[in-house]
Amino acid sequence: MKTILLLTISNIFMTFAWYGHLRYKSSPLWIAIGVSWLIAFVEYCFQVPANRIGHYQFSAAQLKTIQEVITLVVFCVFSVLYLKEDLKWNYLVGFLFILAAVFFVFKKW
Repeated sequence: MKTILLLTISNIFMTFAWYGHLRYKSSPLWIAIGVSWLIAFVEYCFQVPANRIGHYQFSAAQLKTIQEVITLVVFCVFSVLYLKEDLKWNYLVGFLFILAAVFFVFKKW
């Protein structure tokens, strides 16, 4: 559970680092890059411990899969609430296919 919480916090910061500047397109690109790097540093302060702690319980592939699912959830919320963009049905279908991959990664064969 600690891993999931840390990865979620990490992904919130990373989503802002990668996409937050889209609301400020009039700002110079170098400022967007600098601010994004500062936000990404904070993201790494959560992501590295999350993966270090999580690797005792999960494989690296499972950790990456968990991260991607969290990223999709965080991005959907961010996209709707912060960027004011709609979630279209085809985006959700695509995300569901990605979530289906979780089954194959975590299934004990």
